This record gives sequence, structure tokens and C-alpha cells, in this order.
Amino acid sequence: MRKTECLGMILAGGQGSRLGALTKKIAKPAVPFGGKYRIIDFPLSNCSNSGITKVGVLTQYRPLELHNYLASGSSWDLDSRDGGVFILPPYAREKGADWYRGTADAIYQNLNFIDMIDPEYVLILSGDHIYTMDYSWMLQAHKMNNAEATIGVFEVPWEEAPRFGIMNTDDTGRIHEFEEKPPQPKSNLASMGIYIFTKSFLKKYLEDDAVLEDSSHDFGKDIIPKMLNDGARLFSYSFDGYWKDVGTIESLWQANMDLLQDEPPFELQGDWKIYSSNPSLPPHYVGPEGSVKKSMVSEGAMILGEVENCVIFPGVRVGKGAKVTNSVIFPYTMIDDNASIDYAIVAHRCHICDGAKVAGSMGAIAVVAEEETVSA
Repeated sequence: MRKTECLGMILAGGQGSRLGALTKKIAKPAVPFGGKYRIIDFPLSNCSNSGITKVGVLTQYRPLELHNYLASGSSWDLDSRDGGVFILPPYAREKGADWYRGTADAIYQNLNFIDMIDPEYVLILSGDHIYTMDYSWMLQAHKMNNAEATIGVFEVPWEEAPRFGIMNTDDTGRIHEFEEKPPQPKSNLASMGIYIFTKSFLKKYLEDDAVLEDSSHDFGKDIIPKMLNDGARLFSYSFDGYWKDVGTIESLWQANMDLLQDEPPFELQGDWKIYSSNPSLPPHYVGPEGSVKKSMVSEGAMILGEVENCVIFPGVRVGKGAKVTNSVIFPYTMIDDNASIDYAIVAHRCHICDGAKVAGSMGAIAVVAEEETVSA
């Protein structure tokens, strides 16, 4: 088996509390997106397309559905002889079981796995962002800069910068200061939560941090500031494509709506395909009184009413006289005759009864939790 140059590690254990009812039963990376995908499809597909064939997925909160979805990794072409998807939940060790206490601790608890693979570099990713990115270019920049750590950054609007961890750099891109959610930021280069570390360098800092009782064991709060204080060679890598943190109901809704453009901000197919694991269903059906405008409608859906500006997942049924607008409808939800839905996200296997109404607004998206029934 050939030497692994770069190992991918996806942090996929988040509860996603800001997504509220959508993550009561599933982890945030398993939340559906874009008509036939799940959020975790994006970092997995990016790894596959970038030539990173070994990927560890660190799970924790309600992992069953995510584990089942990932299976062997074949859906993302990551089941080759020299590759694989490795599911890494917390486990009991000599000092007893312990949950992942932070992003850095999650990687620390899997140092034995990293040592087993023995890569030269470790790529660490968040499992809850929507974007398409070639990590091989970032790895190339890391090597050219002789960096010990490289952090993906994204220019955000100045008024939004106080919401992010901000990197301040010199003209060469070397990071000299990190500010966590500064009220008056000095730059608008936000950390994307994408890191490449030289393995030996990363291992030292994780081991040092693990014994500190006052540490929160987090990359942004603890590890990166310590590296900067020590004068380590940390560089930024600027990304200028589409990137969205879908950690809130409104951002998840907006990211779905972004796909409903004649020229969407990123492609789901073509040279950089987003892969997923999907059930085999017949094509969607639109009845004689049904209509679909400016929408994505997936396999197995039956549209007998009106659908406009929506993302419709597999197996959804929209009854006669029903009107669904500006909404995202998750798989196998039943919308009865004469129901209406506007500015909403409706989760898996819900039942919207005859004449019932679900109504939100542009700034306050309505949410129906998984398997709920909404009566008239």
C-alpha cells in the first residue's frame, strides 16, 4: 500500500442546536440539502475530487443515521484499496470513556488512528459547510510556504466580520494575529474552519493542550493562538468561491434557495461533482392540475398542486389544491389537498393535513420537526 501524503479528518459530531427541530434526531452533517444531498456530502466529495482518498469522520451526537449513510464510502468513490472512510466515534480508553470535549480534543483522541495511517499532512474539516473546494491547491500552497499550519480564509462583508474568527496577515499571507469574534475587526478574513497541519507539528500541540485543565481544547480558542504565540509558521489560504456556514435555520434555507437561480453560485455536477447516497426511485410526477415553477423536484415526488421557488426532496407528495412556495420539503413528507406552505423547512415524513397552513417569513423561516403532523 502506498504512502498516504494527506489524511482528511471531518469533524461531524455537532449537535447543531441552532438548527432546532431539524436536529432532534440526527446530527447536523446528516441534515438534507439541495433536493438529494446531505451536508456532509460536500466535504466528502471535495476530498474525493481533490485526490484525498483516506478520510476519518469523527461522529458523536446521534450518529446512527450518519453511520448508516456513510457505509463503506463507496458513494464518494472512497472505498478503493488505498482509500477508505473511517468512522471515529468516542470510545472507552484506559482512563474510561470521554466525549469529545472540543474540536482539538476530538483530533487528539484519534491520534492513534492518525499514527496508524501515518500521513505527512493532516487536513481538518468541518462537516457542516456548503462549498466546493480543491484541497490539493491548498496543500500545494502549504508546502510552497514551508508552513507548519495553513488555514483557509474567506472574505466576509465587514459588517459580518464580528461573527467570525478573524485572521490578520502580512503581505505574504503569513498570519500574525488571530481574533475570535472581535467587536472591531482589523480585517475581514474569516476562518473557514479548514486546516492543513504538518503531522508532527500538530501532534505536539495536541499533546501539550490535552493536559491543560483550563483549556477548552478548541482549535480556534486554544491551539491556533498558542501556535501564533510560539512564532510558528502559520499561513492563510484565500478561497473566493461560494461558502456558507449552514448552522442556522435561515442560513440553511438561504443556501437551498441559492440553488434556484438560472446561474447558481456553484455547480452540483460537471467536473466537480457532488456525490451522494440516494434511494432508487422513479422519476417525479406532475399531475394535470399540478404546476412547478423555479424549483428543484427530486425522484419519487408527486406534484398534484402548485410548487414555486421550492426544493422538493424524494418521495414528497403535494396534493390537489395545495400550494407550496419559498420552502424546502424534506423526504417523504405528505402535503394533503388544499394545504399551504410558505417560507418554511419541513423535515422528514411530516404530514401537513387537508387545509393546514404553515407560514413563515423571509426573516423567520417556519420549521416543522421530523414526523410531526400539522392539522388544519
